[in-house]
Amino acid sequence: MGYQLVQLKNGSWSVRSLAEGETFHPVVGPVAEAEALYVRQLRLPERLAAHGDSEFVVWDVGLGAAANVLTVLSALRDVPGRVRVVSFDHTLEPLRFALRHAEALGYFSGHEELVATLLAEKRAEAVNGLGTVKWEVHDGDFPTLLASPASDAWPKPHAILFDAYSPAKNPAMWTLPLFRGIHARLDPARPCALATYSRATLLRVTLLLAGWSVGAGSATGEKEETTIAANTPELLVAPLDRAWLGRAQRSTSAEPMTEAVYRQAPLSAASEAALREHPMFAAA
Repeated sequence: MGYQLVQLKNGSWSVRSLAEGETFHPVVGPVAEAEALYVRQLRLPERLAAHGDSEFVVWDVGLGAAANVLTVLSALRDVPGRVRVVSFDHTLEPLRFALRHAEALGYFSGHEELVATLLAEKRAEAVNGLGTVKWEVHDGDFPTLLASPASDAWPKPHAILFDAYSPAKNPAMWTLPLFRGIHARLDPARPCALATYSRATLLRVTLLLAGWSVGAGSATGEKEETTIAANTPELLVAPLDRAWLGRAQRSTSAEPMTEAVYRQAPLSAASEAALREHPMFAAA
């Protein structure tokens, strides 16, 4: 068996990958983490309520056992609107396992049939409280999918839930080319924010050099800060400032990875110059 249920210290249950030696949402549990990191930080209920009749598109990068998406859907039940979720993962096995243990995990909240259809057909749709949801999944290597011509047809996101394994465990998901590729597929006229659990200088420099505006994100679990990036600074509550830039220049782990090999290095002269010219700092 590749996965098992584990009970966390706070009593909630989560899924552990035996092959990776990783427990999903290991500190506060799936629901609490998703609510803090994605629902509240990305202001999803408020943004959907103000969105109007067109689809509100959410990219879910790192589907896993679907705790993030299902928590988001539960949080949006009282908001009229059309939500479209596009999920990505290299395997659907964690979700198959989670569906078999939906009662213990506790976050499926009546979406079992929706998930079963998604697994069977790679797409599903349903009424979600006062609104509707369309959900599709692309299984495969995300960097390869992103670089393919087919990615041009993906709906442009308003929000991105980025939940890949750590850079040390999965460096291919944290490279400069990958975040440039995501940024290139945004609609410049469509405000979009990306949230992720890491606060690492390496990540924030990578996002900045990939074209994003970047800010400090809210605390979740044992992390006193996370990271939020956007294609417009108006979506940032706490933008990075020149004091952070000074710390990045002194850091021993700040130079972006350009290929899928984990390593830590201080900023190169070229990266430091590019950071200084970023609109977030050039006008400061």
